[in-house]
Amino acid sequence: MTPKEIRELSPQELEKKLRDTRRELLDLRMRKQTGQLEKTHEIPALRRDIARMATILRTKTAATQA
Repeated sequence: MTPKEIRELSPQELEKKLRDTRRELLDLRMRKQTGQLEKTHEIPALRRDIARMATILRTKTAATQA
């Protein structure tokens, strides 16, 4: 997802998407350990997406509290 798409999500949608992406990352890591993952470049990409989502979620919650 692009940062623009992430910013358009509501905080609740963003939390759900973040949970789903973390679950997907866990699945990819397990598939990598068992040798079933062919596209290993997806793991760092997902980690970056998670970091983007967490950062944007944090700024949104800070903005509503301020």
